[in-house]
Amino acid sequence: MSRRQEIDVRPITETEIPDWIRALNTGFLRPPAISEAEIADRSSYLVPERTLGAFDGGRCVATFRSFAQELTVVGGSVVPADAITNVSVTSTHRRRGLLTRMMARDLAAAKERGDVVATLIAAEYPIYGRYGFGPATTAAEWTIEVPRAGLDPRWAGPDDGGRIDLVDGEDVRKIGPELHERLRRVQPGVVDRDERWWQVATGVLTLDRSAWTEPFHAVYRNAQGEAEGLLAYISDGEWDEGKKQPLNTAKVKGMIAVSPAAERALWQHVCSVDWVTSVKTGHRAPDDLLPHLLPDPRAARLTTQADWLWVRILDVVRALEARTYAGTGTLVLEVTDPDGLSAGRYRLDASPDGASCTRTTDAAELTLGTGELAALWLGDESAVRLAALGRVAESRAGAATTADALLRTSRRPWCPDVF
Repeated sequence: MSRRQEIDVRPITETEIPDWIRALNTGFLRPPAISEAEIADRSSYLVPERTLGAFDGGRCVATFRSFAQELTVVGGSVVPADAITNVSVTSTHRRRGLLTRMMARDLAAAKERGDVVATLIAAEYPIYGRYGFGPATTAAEWTIEVPRAGLDPRWAGPDDGGRIDLVDGEDVRKIGPELHERLRRVQPGVVDRDERWWQVATGVLTLDRSAWTEPFHAVYRNAQGEAEGLLAYISDGEWDEGKKQPLNTAKVKGMIAVSPAAERALWQHVCSVDWVTSVKTGHRAPDDLLPHLLPDPRAARLTTQADWLWVRILDVVRALEARTYAGTGTLVLEVTDPDGLSAGRYRLDASPDGASCTRTTDAAELTLGTGELAALWLGDESAVRLAALGRVAESRAGAATTADALLRTSRRPWCPDVF
């Protein structure tokens, strides 16, 4: 038996959780020492059969975990997803196929379970394309220079009949989940949040691996008193040299806005706080309204724009039938798959009234991998652009243009969460 095959890849047992956490911390370059509190916290939500480890001589040297997730698609429907996280391989055991073995095991189980897609946030770009994933959403972050933004320095609240209130974490746990549900009914790329997410976000549950700072929470209510937006932010205590002038930076930890009025009011609120001269927006949609909500959009400097949510199509038929389409058309796709889970030829017949997708023997019009299909599926990428890059191939002239007419969306998909 080869040295590679001697390494056992399997679900962990309860007694192996501490060793698994140590390997995870090592892989993410965090201090490997673990506390009883971290063991108790991890044990509370790990699903044993979906928590994999690679063991060499009884020591965990690679980690992998997945959990059930719901992903919103174009049109507001949700599909079951296999959310992948906590992926690491200890530096002493790289290039031995451990990630490939763990990934193959998890994706096969997800396919058998009936998940439509798998999702993850990629720490490194080159890794996951070889497993059929593709970047399906983009995240952007701006830094706003408040003094040059052109906002009215006398602003004291919305002029649309609404209001902004500062609330505490208990209020957020009441208001936030319903607001997030409203957001994910309309925003492709959003994933669901459980009760634990809100406990972590409001300090009820604090984690050893991340310092907790209580944020300010601002709620926007419309003229009828209905909550339409929620903003969380923290601020530093910076002053200029000699402490003559405050130069605080407000860092947005998260924003939910289900109306343009809420979005406008919450951004204006955080930019109007005394002493705040700079605002870091946190991860936002790449086509966020923010820069152009400012009288001088150049005051919002783009500091980050990068791939965010990666998607791997597991069930082509259900994926394409789950979303909506603004136009009418037919497209025959040849889908290639490195693991064979979704490979085949599919005919998509789509219209604003609905869509059907079936396996077919018709001649293929567009050939692409599951990663490219994922990038197109949520509406963010252009098939014409991918064809120019050599990542999709047209068998019928104009097929990429047809794909864009069917699949692209007027607003870009966005995932506000990391997992």
